[in-house]
Amino acid sequence: MSESILSIITNFVIAAAILFGGIWLAKRIKKYIAATMEKREVDALLASFSSNIAYVALVAFVVIAALGQLGIQTTSFVAIIGAAGLAIALSLQGSLSNFASGVMIVAFRPFKVGDFVEAGGVSGVVEGIQIFSTQMRTGDNKEIIVPNSNITGGNITNYSAKDTRRVDMVFGIGYDDDIKKAKEILIKLLEEDERVLKDPEPVVAVSELADSSVNFVVRPWVNSADFWGVKFDYTEAVKLTFDKEGISIPYPQQDVHMHTVE
Repeated sequence: MSESILSIITNFVIAAAILFGGIWLAKRIKKYIAATMEKREVDALLASFSSNIAYVALVAFVVIAALGQLGIQTTSFVAIIGAAGLAIALSLQGSLSNFASGVMIVAFRPFKVGDFVEAGGVSGVVEGIQIFSTQMRTGDNKEIIVPNSNITGGNITNYSAKDTRRVDMVFGIGYDDDIKKAKEILIKLLEEDERVLKDPEPVVAVSELADSSVNFVVRPWVNSADFWGVKFDYTEAVKLTFDKEGISIPYPQQDVHMHTVE
């Protein structure tokens, strides 16, 4: 009888040691995972979520091991946990997909907070990368929450990834206007704008003999931050200068002939 009691006490002590020691170790592993992800500059929210998942999984393993030490059949517990996990996974397929996509975004970093991107069918400035979604701000200051799976499932255009961008513009003049004079004006306006980079050299060339106009392509390179400023200012300068120099900018016209019937 005493040996049976001693065996029960021993098993209980070992089970308690497994439980409390395992929980202590799980906490240490949780902190280690969080610290490692923080050093690698992983998103703080994702680091916290991942470390918590690891902690819960380790605690569940420790509890099952402790119960097994006490002689309790744990096969049924494992089966229940497995079935519950499968049911949860099936019901949260979309959320799990978004979570996996969030991990991919953080790991591969196609963009970062503050970048202007086009992804998931929308465009805007990235304000935050969460576990299941990415928060973006549009140019007119609207907040858009985009599921991460929508972003990784399509093309991602990052307009802030490079330091410089090319501004593509097209200007048309009339067939009766002086092509050489118009080209000289377009080049001069580029040279007068300090924001236009010298290298790569801007391109000004006749690109098309259209139905009612001779079209020039103007392609200067600028710093990414100056893109819209140069585009807007240059377009206005071209219109004012063409008007001053007597160069026409054709626009669609339609002649209507009326016949009077007596």
